[in-house]
This record gives sequence, structure tokens and C-alpha cells, in this order.
Amino acid sequence: MAKVTTRLTDKEIKSAKPSDKEYNLFDGGGLRLRIKFNGSKHWIFNYYRPTSRKRANLSLGKYPDLSLANARKMTLEANELLAQGVDPQEERKRQQQEHKAVHQNTFMNVAKEWFELKKDEVTPDYAVDIWRSLELHILPAISGNPVSSITAPQIIKCLKPIEAKGNLETVKRLAQRLNEIMNFATNCGLIQANPLTGIKAAFKKPKKENMVALQPAELPELLSAIANASIKKTTRCLIEWQLHTMTRPNEASGARWDEIDLKEKIWTIPPQRMKKRREHRIPLTDQMLDLLEVIQPISGHREYVFPSDRDPKKPCNSQTANMALKRMGFAGRLVSHGLRSLASTTLNERGFDRDLVEAALAHVDDNQVRSAYNRTDYLERRKPMMCWWSGHIEEAAKGSLSVTGTKQLKVI
Repeated sequence: MAKVTTRLTDKEIKSAKPSDKEYNLFDGGGLRLRIKFNGSKHWIFNYYRPTSRKRANLSLGKYPDLSLANARKMTLEANELLAQGVDPQEERKRQQQEHKAVHQNTFMNVAKEWFELKKDEVTPDYAVDIWRSLELHILPAISGNPVSSITAPQIIKCLKPIEAKGNLETVKRLAQRLNEIMNFATNCGLIQANPLTGIKAAFKKPKKENMVALQPAELPELLSAIANASIKKTTRCLIEWQLHTMTRPNEASGARWDEIDLKEKIWTIPPQRMKKRREHRIPLTDQMLDLLEVIQPISGHREYVFPSDRDPKKPCNSQTANMALKRMGFAGRLVSHGLRSLASTTLNERGFDRDLVEAALAHVDDNQVRSAYNRTDYLERRKPMMCWWSGHIEEAAKGSLSVTGTKQLKVI
């Protein structure tokens, strides 16, 4: 004859006292109340797993937080699952994962996790640009959405207004960044597959435009304009420094005195300031050293070689040189980044080794295998080339008052 379990009462539960051993009070249907050494009381559902037929315990909650009536209700629900061949513990895990997917794995949270990794791969300025673009165009619409609910039509709807304004490059970059975030979510097991892989096909392709730059024969015109422009000495030195060193605008404007070794005549830009996150060494020519001598009384006691006017503790804006060139009348003909193109074109036309030119520009070889093995920066071999380039600039400036040609130059 089957054993009949007497149902518990609240009075019996309240009066149950702790013992030198843990013990259970049984209510039937697999529900039991475990009395701990310290007197705490916990509801447990004891059952056989549907697949293995092994005994298992499912914790339901603590008494009196979970009442007798509610504990019985939960036990009834668990037994209903067992009747369907569903393990109550596995069902609880599934529900917890669903809850986490909705409340924790939101697009905002996943994007933040992705960005924490991404920002170490790019320069600080570019990292700011990445997050700002998401804040401006994407997060207002989907920040609280579970990443598992993101769809291609939803994202295309977000990006269409940007396309309508003609900002096709912005659309392209946002599509790339969104794909990186969703790939990250896929690799972390938060979603089964990236639903955004083909969204770029829904938009017009931006026309590829080369960076506007002058031809080598126009270098004297540029140097004459720089010499006669009403610009501050810091700005003039910055433009010529960028021209001589062949660096990117943010690399030049962010130059620090502690990066420059005057004894060894080398400027070493650390990885965190470089686009490809690889240290870049630049041999300093006599003309570059002259530039530093001119700027030294202005910023030698500061951290940055080219300090900001508004806050000398910070570097000048990376667009300072670009804005100055526009005011000189080069709008549509030259941007500060185009100074690199001017140098590259000139050096290649003069027959310098392409590898040396690419190293001077801090370009990483597109061939990933070759790039992995070719870690040299050709520093010693670049020195004669850099000296020729600085000399070429100085020669082109004859008749103009360049900073390197005349250190006593009076400037505004």
C-alpha cells in the first residue's frame, strides 16, 4: 500500500526547530521543506529527471518569503513539466537565458563590450569618432532592444535617412561598425548568426574620391603661400613639420617632446597614436631639427610640441593645418592629409624604393603574410631619402620665407 504523506500546515512549519542535523518536512508531490542548522527553512522540489531517471532537487525559495501555498503552486507547475518530459531545472535555465537576452544583452550593452575591445585597436581620436557615430545615428533607435531581436530591415530603416541626405560614406562606415558588433555578438554566443551581413546592398555605394593633393610641380606655390600667410608661428611650424615628416594630421599635431630623441635624431610615435597601432620611427633631418629649434621657445616647457592656443596643456586640433590651408586659398585643391600624397608622389617619381616610401608613410602591407614577416621599418635606409625630401622642400622654398630656411622669420 502506498505511503500517504500528511500535508504540512503553516503552524507546523513555524514551529519546526533546527536540529543537530538538517532534516526535511514532507508535503507530498515531491515538495519538501529543509530545515537548516541555523534555523532557516528552504522549499525543495525533489523529482526524477525525465531522461536519466536520476533524482534531482530544484530549489524553490526560502520560507516565509515563499509561502506554503505558492510553494505548492510551483510544485504543481514543475510536475506538469515532468508530465511533458521537460526537466524543470532545464526549463528554469532556459527562462533565465531568455530574461538575460532581453534585459542584459541589449544592443547598448553588447555595443559597449565590443567597443572596449575595438578602442584598443584604433587611435583615441578614431575611437571617439566610432562611438559618436553610434550615439548619433543608431543608439537612439535600438539601444534598449535585445541584440537577438535586431533585424536587417530595422537597421536599414535607421540608415535610410542618412542616405537620403547624401552621406553615403557615413552609411558605409555605420554598416561596417554594426556588422562588427553583430559578429561579436555571434562569436559570444548571444545570437545564432549575424542578420546584417548583407545590408550594404540596400544602399547606394559612395563614389571613391582620391584625397585632394597638389602635384609635385606645385610645391613651390604651396611653400610661398605658407610663408606669406597671416598665420601663427605654431600653425606654420605644424604645416611644415607635417610636410617634412610625412605624418598624418593627428600624428603631427599630437607630437610630444618626450617622443623626440634629439641626440639620436629620431622621433618615435608610440603604437597608441598610430592608425595601425604599430610604433613608427622617423629619422630627423637637419630641417626638422631647425623646425624644433624654432618652436622650442614656444612649447619646449610644455608636453606637446604644437600646443593648443586655448589650452596649452593640450595639443592643437588635428584640423588646424587643414583650416589654415583653406584660408590660404587651397580649398578643393589640398587638404592637410594630402601633404602625404604630395610627398609620396614626388619620392616615387624620383625613383626611391617603394618599400622605403611606404615605410615612411607608416603604411602596412596589404599582403597579410608579407606584412607578418616583414617587420622592419627600414630606418637606416630611409635616412638618405628623408634628407633628400627635406632638402627638396627647402630648395622649393627658395625665394620664400620658409621656417627651415630662415629661423629669424617674423610671423604672426
